[in-house]
Amino acid sequence: MKFFQESIYKLIVETSSNLPADVRRRIEEAREREDQGTRSALSLSTIAENIEMAECNVSPICQDTGMPTFIVHVPVGANQLVMKQAIREAVRQATRDSKLRPNSVDSLTGGNSGDNLGPGTPVIHFEQWEKDDIDVRLILKGGGCENKNIQYSLPCELEGLGKAGRDLDGIRKCILHAVYQAQGQGCSAGFIGVGIGGDRTTGYELAKQQLFREVEDVNGNEDLAKLEDYIMEHANRLGIGTMGFGGQVTLLGCKIGVMNRLPASFFVSVAYNCWAYRRQGAILDAASGAFKEWIYTGQKPAASDGTAGQVQAAAEAQAGAQVQARAGAQVQAEAQAQAGAREASSTLQGGEPVQQTGGTPREIVLQTPISEEQVRSLKVGDVVIINGLIHTGRDALHHYLMEHDAPVELEGSVIYHCGPVMMKDDSGEWHVKAAGPTTSIREEPYQGDIMKKFGVRAVIGKGGMGPKTLKALQEHGGIYLNAIGGAAQYYARCLKKVEGVHFLKEFGVPEAMWHLQCEGFAAIVTMDSHGNSLHAEVEKSSLEMLGGLKEKVF
Repeated sequence: MKFFQESIYKLIVETSSNLPADVRRRIEEAREREDQGTRSALSLSTIAENIEMAECNVSPICQDTGMPTFIVHVPVGANQLVMKQAIREAVRQATRDSKLRPNSVDSLTGGNSGDNLGPGTPVIHFEQWEKDDIDVRLILKGGGCENKNIQYSLPCELEGLGKAGRDLDGIRKCILHAVYQAQGQGCSAGFIGVGIGGDRTTGYELAKQQLFREVEDVNGNEDLAKLEDYIMEHANRLGIGTMGFGGQVTLLGCKIGVMNRLPASFFVSVAYNCWAYRRQGAILDAASGAFKEWIYTGQKPAASDGTAGQVQAAAEAQAGAQVQARAGAQVQAEAQAQAGAREASSTLQGGEPVQQTGGTPREIVLQTPISEEQVRSLKVGDVVIINGLIHTGRDALHHYLMEHDAPVELEGSVIYHCGPVMMKDDSGEWHVKAAGPTTSIREEPYQGDIMKKFGVRAVIGKGGMGPKTLKALQEHGGIYLNAIGGAAQYYARCLKKVEGVHFLKEFGVPEAMWHLQCEGFAAIVTMDSHGNSLHAEVEKSSLEMLGGLKEKVF
């Protein structure tokens, strides 16, 4: 097993930085279906550019690299103890090299191990088979979409759909409801794996296993194949769209598996995965552990079709041409735009904001600190470009600030819901390697109070926030800005300098308070100080569409 650890490291890097061909094709199809000029279409253009940047930079597509989960098929007699140790060491190395974000947190103390190792992490499943090679597969499923996993116990009553019974039609209703409840918080448009039956634990395992299937395969069970097709057609009628902005494409893939259950139990388990569908696999030589071939291969819509490391030089040389070819006129305009704020915001221009009957949204450049007057002049649909100092803040920081003073002045400031991937160079200076937004709804219990307590004027995140925050925005004078979830490379390029960090030792890299100088950071106002919320509007309209699907079909 001389080369096993090296092969696992290669698999981790490839999975983190380079989306498989079948996933890229499905995203490209979504771009073709979406109405041009809308927020969803232009968000998909940003996503396409981010995918290319990640491959070119050999850096994480999304900053949240999740809890690495391996499924390893080995020949009879293979030493699984040696393999497990090698996998752990490869994970440690990939974390040190900023290919993975340190995500292993002690559930009792909140301490971050710093290397993605700890009780239960990474997740490694071994299975024996009667083949001569080793088949190892990896999925990196971020916390934002992991939090939108859901499990139903039939029979049950579902919002908008009524009673779901213990039959195929009840299963249909559960899956539709699972897509509805995710909204934009799981970085839609997404993929889902569904597990029918089992117990509570094995049902969820079956659901996640479905995410290892090829996007374009056909279910061997005729009934489930029909159900998969039905879900793909009708889930996309809900109008949730990319990032929950509204649109034609809400779901990119649906895979369903089934297993036996107990007479008393009937579970339907749904594993939701964001557009950044990072799963890859490799065939390894059983004797040496040497890499032989990738599992998820095929023609990509982009020119590059090798591993991230192999294509880096070519991708760097051809990046501009590739982006233009894939994105069409909208991204061509961005590639040719001037440097600075307009370049950073160009892929977010051209859509029609909710409550606006025509024209393009306003584009407003804000320099931090921001005044209340500036904030109250903004409305849902405006494109905001931020320059100046911003501060990251997630769960640990918000909890801390409820009872303590802030370590820096926050009057007129911007808080970015982000847990970046960071790297320190030989001189001790920190650099941002990946920095997309995290799901904001987790901060709903704190956000409004913190904005009023410290004078924070803007929050950047994804997926929107709830009524408590919306009320605080009205009373205090604040805005919520929705960035494109998963676009970690796209936004990292806007973060020019790390001015400092607080609570790194206490909270770990993702939860620390990073102070970042940004230039041309573009996002859309989706909640304003006038009581308007795009997220509430999309949720309301998608619930109405869901109600139209309650009649029995199967």
